[in-house]
Amino acid sequence: MDINLYDTKRRAKRPFEPIDPNHVKIYACGPTVYDRVHIGNGLSAVVFDVLVRVLRACFPKVTYIRNITDIDDKINNRARELNVPIQTLAQECTDALQEDYAALGILPPDVEPKATEHIDEIIVMISSLIRQEHAYEADGHVLFYVPSDPEYGSLTNKSLDELLDGARVEVAPYKKDPKDFVLWKPSTPDLPGWDSPWGRGRPGWHIECSAMIRTHLGAEIDIHGGGTDLAFPHHENEMAQSGCFHKNHDYVRYWMHNGMLNLGSAKMSKSLGNIQTIHELLQDHAGETLRYAILSGHYRQSLRWDDELIDQSERSLTSLYQALRNSEKLCTTDGEDVSTNASHNQFPSEVIGPLMDDLNTPRALAGMHELALRLNLATTSGAARELRDQMLKGGSLLGLLTRDVDAFFTQDATLDPEDIRRLIAERAAAKAKKHYDHADAIRADLLSNGIAIEDTRDGTIWKVVKSQ
Repeated sequence: MDINLYDTKRRAKRPFEPIDPNHVKIYACGPTVYDRVHIGNGLSAVVFDVLVRVLRACFPKVTYIRNITDIDDKINNRARELNVPIQTLAQECTDALQEDYAALGILPPDVEPKATEHIDEIIVMISSLIRQEHAYEADGHVLFYVPSDPEYGSLTNKSLDELLDGARVEVAPYKKDPKDFVLWKPSTPDLPGWDSPWGRGRPGWHIECSAMIRTHLGAEIDIHGGGTDLAFPHHENEMAQSGCFHKNHDYVRYWMHNGMLNLGSAKMSKSLGNIQTIHELLQDHAGETLRYAILSGHYRQSLRWDDELIDQSERSLTSLYQALRNSEKLCTTDGEDVSTNASHNQFPSEVIGPLMDDLNTPRALAGMHELALRLNLATTSGAARELRDQMLKGGSLLGLLTRDVDAFFTQDATLDPEDIRRLIAERAAAKAKKHYDHADAIRADLLSNGIAIEDTRDGTIWKVVKSQ
């Protein structure tokens, strides 16, 4: 079974053929750390987390890099507003980002480089671009000379006029061409800066990623990912400077871009002020629920984010865990290891098949529910164990079903599972003796502690209900 991915540059879904089948290299742009990350940042991180999980199920080695942009004017301005040191703000926001991403079940990348750790590499790249006459120094700045690159605009398949129409372009008298973008800029004494051949200064945003890719992954990589809002100008500029530096504009084999997350009809964005941070959402919802909500839409489409989506995701996730709990009576032995380092043909086709088809997570989730339905209908221990293992393996690709079943159902409960089971058994004994008042009192006691019970032909099941 082949993996097929949509390539932004070629505007088509095509078979994934890595440069080296024994070592897949992927880079995704991480956020700029000047505040708590919002759930839109989480969407991109979850998408590429799933992609890496799928790649690791299919290839012997995958190196995944997701950077931290820790030097930027947004950080400088925010630190000034809060009256805190710039480095302190960047580190605190980096720590918070890692905490929030972990709550969404996002695995750490193999390397999480910071832009400030790659100044020497950045200077080397800029110096080379100057020697090749793709960049020039002007008034303490170094700028990339866009007209020097005949392939500029080929990533987003637009002419220069189209790309600049409506885009924010910094007008400056020292530019040779209005389209030129900054590789290096001077720093005042109150701002971070490093010595360079062009004076004390700091790098531009775009060159940071180019230097980190070259340092950690080499001259060519298989996949470069990020949100559609990064395609221009960030990734277009990246491709120009890296392509000219390496003399190879196809140094990235596949450009992948996820769609935006919308609040109402508008894109979620800090600049627009319409954001929900992951930290805020975690006060009321489990990270796994938020992850399920993200995966409910196809990554290349925009996703409308609202309470209805989150509530539906919680119900859907609960039904998956309920199937696992229902199977406990039949599954009397431990299941198999569910590591994603297994061969792809060991994962359920209902899940990995859609994921290998351009990360079709909605279909993969449907496959999970199909397995859950079959598990609920299983009548033998062998069938139940096999289906349970398949569900857990499918969940490992999606980053779901990672919690203990009892822990999932008691996350908001005031009673532990043993107490709940003891009271249910006591109620069953009371009903058998026709002591219905006592049985009803136990039901009421459980409900007062946030536990709702339901009698089924397979026995009494319970779930946690949220207080209103």
